[in-house]
Amino acid sequence: MNHYSRIVSLFVCLLMLAACSSVPHLKDSGVAAYAMPDKYAARTVESVLSNGGNAVDAAVAAAFVLAVTFPEAGNIGGGGFMLIREDQQNYFLDYREKAPQAAHRDMYLTADGEVDGRKSLVGILAAGVPGTVDGMWRAHQRFGTQPWQDLVMPAVELAKNGFEVHPQKAKQVRETIEWFNGEVNFADHFGAMAQGGVFKQPELAAVLRRIADHGPDDFYRGETADIFLTHSKQAGGLFTAEDLDGYESVWRTPLEADWRGYRVVTAPPPSSGGFAVIQLLKMKAFHDAAFEGVEHNSPQYVHLIAEMEKRVFADRAQYFGDPDYVSVPIQKLISEEYIHRRAAEVQVDSISQLDAVKPGLESPNTTHFSILDKWGNAVSNTYTLNWSYGSGEVVEGTGILLNNEMDDFSVKPGVANAYGVVGGTANEIQPGKRMLSSMSPTILLSDGEVDMVVGTPGGSTIFTSVFQAIANVVDNGMTAQQAVSAARFHHQLLPPELVTMSIRFPLPDTTIKALQDRGYRVEPHGWEFGDLQMIKRSGATFEAASDARGIGVSGVIE
Repeated sequence: MNHYSRIVSLFVCLLMLAACSSVPHLKDSGVAAYAMPDKYAARTVESVLSNGGNAVDAAVAAAFVLAVTFPEAGNIGGGGFMLIREDQQNYFLDYREKAPQAAHRDMYLTADGEVDGRKSLVGILAAGVPGTVDGMWRAHQRFGTQPWQDLVMPAVELAKNGFEVHPQKAKQVRETIEWFNGEVNFADHFGAMAQGGVFKQPELAAVLRRIADHGPDDFYRGETADIFLTHSKQAGGLFTAEDLDGYESVWRTPLEADWRGYRVVTAPPPSSGGFAVIQLLKMKAFHDAAFEGVEHNSPQYVHLIAEMEKRVFADRAQYFGDPDYVSVPIQKLISEEYIHRRAAEVQVDSISQLDAVKPGLESPNTTHFSILDKWGNAVSNTYTLNWSYGSGEVVEGTGILLNNEMDDFSVKPGVANAYGVVGGTANEIQPGKRMLSSMSPTILLSDGEVDMVVGTPGGSTIFTSVFQAIANVVDNGMTAQQAVSAARFHHQLLPPELVTMSIRFPLPDTTIKALQDRGYRVEPHGWEFGDLQMIKRSGATFEAASDARGIGVSGVIE
């Protein structure tokens, strides 16, 4: 081999080594950050990031830990969405649950055609085919740099050895046991949490160990799948081997829009949250003159945003469903022309009545975490069981708590679901279909770099909370901690005059009184909505903040 050939061969080898390297080829900033819903996930993420893992590695580890320590929403029996910023490109992974093949449009209606609301919320018939395990695997296979088994093992250890139950969580479990009223086996498996102390889950530890060793094959086709199907048959469920074996997460194109010099990257359908965040941000910008001199959370501030939210919820009910089953006119809905036309309908000084708020085109419980690694990659992940502790149905022999996501379908067009949200035929139940969601994992970019990573749980309040948090920072000059912990409010079209607010951090009394004088009903929300987790650029470093309403932990690693 001549000298030139040796040089070429050496160059090719170096290129191959670079391509196979597990370290992202972006510049190491020396700063990473996380905002997590509990301390166990926070410790795990900090360990992964500190030991060379990237944002997706940390997200996978966190998701499995939360399935153990945050069972009201963290899960392997549910599903969700992961928004990824990797190597200066944006990706969106839809691992939302799917309806079983035996599901049908009228499965929650009584003989006289009325909705049996309890049936779509409690028990195994309320559950969709879980997507979390497949979702974490696909994210890891595409972007992970650390061994899969190493990322799942922290969850195995916590399930086996136990974790300390937070008093707030113990109280929540006691209330949940009362709500399920003995209709499911929830109390048999989680009753010990109500007493506080150390809570161990040996059956779940065994399942997680098999997932660590065999990946999703165990959950969808192996020993865990066999146990799951046996339980489903005994409990009167609809799940079949074909439902589990046929489940696949889907890579979708994120929604992107320009707003106030930022590039907003957020969730596409079957989430209705991303379009809503974009619409709300742009409608507010359209009405900058109306907001001029209007104090944050003053009566006029609340009124203007409530008017905007009315129109978003009208569009959501009419047009949104699983894009694999229905055509969602998403580009029209987030176009400048359409949003400006909708914004112009806002009544600046009066309350729009229901008959004046129609779709504009012609024709609790979830959890979220935000992660930024030292290479500038980011994950905004929201996943859920839907209601707090899902359906209450635990798969015997596994410790897996199943979701009640089937209630997120439009059980009957025009009839509200558990969150009070009305849907149409676009979101009706069909076999294999993904149900509509409000989850809104969002990333803001500035000059091509991550500026903010944000998201929250909260059912139908998710995107209104994410919108308010972003506006709190960008328009109202708040720090990340101030933004996620500020008083929040929510309006969702029905009833047209009702504004609900955070229980723990309500609106000022003067604002409530002034809104009532204008014809609004202002009430505490039915549950404490939102547990925002935000990472925000601050000069050369970042701020990380967890909502003061929850028990989250956030931090910056430098």
